[in-house]
Amino acid sequence: MTSDSLAERAPLRVDRVPLGILFMLGATVMFAVSSALSKWQVAEYSFVEVLFFRAIASLFTCAVLILPRTGLAVLRTNRLRDHFGRSATQATAQSLIIIAFGLMPLAGAVAINFSSPLFATLFAALWLKEKVGLARISALMAGFVGVLLVAAPGADSFRVGAMFALANAVLFGSVTAAVRGMTTTESAETLTMYQMIFLTLFFALPLPFFFAWPSTIDAIALIGNGVINAVGQYWWTRSLSLAPPSAVGPFYYFMLVWSAGLGFIFWGDVPTFTLIAGSAIVVSSGLFLLWHETSRKPLAAD
Repeated sequence: MTSDSLAERAPLRVDRVPLGILFMLGATVMFAVSSALSKWQVAEYSFVEVLFFRAIASLFTCAVLILPRTGLAVLRTNRLRDHFGRSATQATAQSLIIIAFGLMPLAGAVAINFSSPLFATLFAALWLKEKVGLARISALMAGFVGVLLVAAPGADSFRVGAMFALANAVLFGSVTAAVRGMTTTESAETLTMYQMIFLTLFFALPLPFFFAWPSTIDAIALIGNGVINAVGQYWWTRSLSLAPPSAVGPFYYFMLVWSAGLGFIFWGDVPTFTLIAGSAIVVSSGLFLLWHETSRKPLAAD
């Protein structure tokens, strides 16, 4: 059978861009709410406890969403060590951003976190030997200038928090590059399940040293944070399955809008000019990279 006949028999993928955009916007709302809850919770409880509850609730939520369709076959893998290493890095990154939430305005931490795609590009070049051209280098440099603008103003606690947020962005960028390499053999469902399993394990180990009994309301909020985060992850993945990244990716940055609004409502954080300017540069750099990568794909296929 020729490749042409195979192509004729293969089902055509139909993009549903409007629905994909709605899922992406819904995901950004969930992520912003989860971040705000984490900022509130880390003021009363250790970041280890906050992340443990979020991880275990996310694990059960993802299991409910994934296992009925895949069964335990989703856990079959020949790359257990890679899953472990990726999740260990992600656990560290999550710890850093939760600490940053407690030290600086929510919108500032989220804005710095948006620089992670820039670091993902850098790590992909180093680890996956992807070519780095002038466009990528320019986007990286511009994005770093934006991070400096976001991190520079304010009190010392803001600067310390910014360092934690920046360290998270670097580590999360490395996780993104690692996941990009693992997708050649692992499904999204397998990556998600092992991520949640190992994250729960990593935060469970130190939990006895940091645990404080939460009140009933706080316990519900801690578990709810995990459910909200898991729903956001599922909607984000669903969005990318319905439409190309070039169509839905730009809407991910709406998370910054929701985060700024929640920060103003609950903590009275008024965005400064440098925060807005730096955020605009970081977001623009990320959008440029997204456009650059997607516009190159048709050429590579020729």
